[in-house]
Amino acid sequence: MSAFFSSSNTYAFARRLAAVGLFAAAALFAGHAAANEAVNPKAAPNDFVQAAADNALAAIKSDEKAKAGDVKRINQLVDEYILPYVAFEKTTRLAAGRYWRQASADQQTRLVEAFKNTLVRTYSGALKRVDDVSAIKMEPFRGDPNADDVVVRSMLSQRNGPAVAIDYRLEQTPEGWKIYDLNVENIWLIQNYRNQFAQQISQNGIDGLIDALNRSNSQ
Repeated sequence: MSAFFSSSNTYAFARRLAAVGLFAAAALFAGHAAANEAVNPKAAPNDFVQAAADNALAAIKSDEKAKAGDVKRINQLVDEYILPYVAFEKTTRLAAGRYWRQASADQQTRLVEAFKNTLVRTYSGALKRVDDVSAIKMEPFRGDPNADDVVVRSMLSQRNGPAVAIDYRLEQTPEGWKIYDLNVENIWLIQNYRNQFAQQISQNGIDGLIDALNRSNSQ
């Protein structure tokens, strides 16, 4: 990360994400993957998350290059099995807060791309840690399945360490459910980055934030 994105809160959150993953990367550790399981974004929220996770796990475990840590191949798997189910523009818009409305259309596009690349690097780091021992268990869904915005809760057990609570916030879109926020051990992704984005934008503007993200991604 660049110096700016190495503050204690961001570093701690990124470290947790690298350890347990983001969205399906975290759920990749589910112990009952089924290759090529149909992912239905219009299914019940828990079923949608589980199916996407199972497909991603099956892909990573059956790919020798990915298991060997080939970053290029891992990024390809992220693009294919994870990104279709993430609402990156909404994640970026909420992380930017009030500054999003101040950005031009071009700046918004470039900011979404830069932030997406930041999160993809996190996905990839998590995928390299996949093993056969860790497992994720979806908690009973207690929300309204007919709502447009829901939270899906899970617990991730690990080889060396206590279980980790991971929550996924999903929105209903015309295509079905998409995830746009993640909570790892009581730290929400959007809230964490919102503080960092606001500080950077206040100092260097929208373009300064985009440049900082791109510099971090190139390291």
